[in-house]
Amino acid sequence: MTVVIPHGISEPREGGVHLLRFELPLPHPVVRVWAAVATPEGLPTWLAAADVLEPRVGGVVVLRWLNADDEGRQTVAEGQVTAWDMERVVEYTVSVHGRLRFHLEHAAKGGTTLRFTHELQGTDPQRLDALAGWHMHFELLADALDGQPTTDWSTWTPARWQELREQYA
Repeated sequence: MTVVIPHGISEPREGGVHLLRFELPLPHPVVRVWAAVATPEGLPTWLAAADVLEPRVGGVVVLRWLNADDEGRQTVAEGQVTAWDMERVVEYTVSVHGRLRFHLEHAAKGGTTLRFTHELQGTDPQRLDALAGWHMHFELLADALDGQPTTDWSTWTPARWQELREQYA
């Protein structure tokens, strides 16, 4: 089942902050989407390894992105779980990326609407980078939910990301 990921939007805020928003209609039950966005087993199939994830408000979270740059470096984001409402809302506030919020709602026919927001402090090029990056990761999330998780991050290339970034520009 192929899910088309709608383009995200961004809203400027004061002080160089951008609020990025995605609304994803997913044909999977909330419990399955929750497992993908809020568990150490689900997160690496589309986003990042949860080296530490304490499932509670105030819990520690350490996310390590599994795709690497040209020198083999991986992004590591450390922080706290700043919202936790089982099978409804999880929010991670982490170094590097800021506030990442996943809000799940039951949708028609047993599906889920995932509303994602990312509060990003940065420049306009960083905003475009993040929009393209999230869009690509949400494509990977849709694949993972369809039973095709990303297991070999060494094959990740920036070609799709670059294509998406050009679309957002």
